[in-house]
Parts: sequence; C-alpha cells; structure tokens
Amino acid sequence: MKATDNNGQYSKIDKNTTLKGSINAKTDIRIDGNVDGEVITTGKVIVGKEAKVKGKVFCENADIEGSFNGELTVSGILSLKSGSDVEGKVRIQKLIVESGAIFNANCTMHSAEDGVKKLKRTDEEQEAKSVASVL
Repeated sequence: MKATDNNGQYSKIDKNTTLKGSINAKTDIRIDGNVDGEVITTGKVIVGKEAKVKGKVFCENADIEGSFNGELTVSGILSLKSGSDVEGKVRIQKLIVESGAIFNANCTMHSAEDGVKKLKRTDEEQEAKSVASVL
C-alpha cells in the first residue's frame, strides 16, 4: 500500500476493532474491523475481506473486499474485489468490478477535476468543524 506523502505510513483499524465516529486522515487507511461513521482521507481506503463499513467515506481511491453500506465518494478509482458487497450511494471517477462482487448502489460518475474539487471541499469542511469544536 502506498501512503500519501507520509513515508510509507498508513492508518489501520484491526479486525478486532469496532469504531463509531469520524476519522480524518491524510494517509491511506486500511479497515479490517467494523466502522460506523465517517471516514475522510486524501489517500486510499482499503476495506478488508471481513470488514464492515457503514456510513460515509470520502477518499482518493478505494479497494473494497468486504462490506460497505452508505455514501461513498471516490475522486479516483473504486475497485470492487470478488466477494465485496456494496450498497448505497456511490460517486466515482472510475469503477473496476471483479466477478463475484455485489454492487447494489445508485452510482454516478464524475470527471477527475470534479472529484478533486469535492475531496478538497470535504477536507476543508472537516478542518473547519475541528477548529469550531476547539473554540
């Protein structure tokens, strides 16, 4: 996994972990456990085979092997691996679906420019929320 400008570092949610809430990162994120909430990163999100993600995800690229239910916005490429199960609302630039993947989603595609703008806007909104909660 290639991390975004962080010397090969990435964040990981282990298979024995359940997280409820928001994650905001500037690195790649690998999820092998359960996440219920919002994930925002300028990097890649990888959802492992046994992982279950419910909520909103905003990222540059995503590889899904496990289960996702919610709103997924990918400024680049969404890759659905065999055995993945995706439901909800999906907004992407490019889509790769392997045989055996389940894709039951309302899907819209955007240009590369629109995806980058959306990701930057989401990142700025999250930073503004963080500043407001500190004040």
